[in-house]
Amino acid sequence: MDISIIKIGNSKGIRLSKTILEKYEINDAVELTLEKDHIILKPKVNPRKGWDKAFKKMHERGDDKTLLPDVFQDENLEEWA
Repeated sequence: MDISIIKIGNSKGIRLSKTILEKYEINDAVELTLEKDHIILKPKVNPRKGWDKAFKKMHERGDDKTLLPDVFQDENLEEWA
């Protein structure tokens, strides 16, 4: 795919079509990586996106209970102070 370089103020840039932006879920930022003779653009992702909703659902279902006992329950932590 050929993309033209366009003037943006004192700089130059490229335009990405709406189709590409939607397909790769590009919103406000991309991660740019420079390799030998390649420029790689990757969508900037939020790795914790949606966690708040998932945790709320877990709580509603009662799935947010501790699975393992507290390993420090009998521990004397005063010696570490």
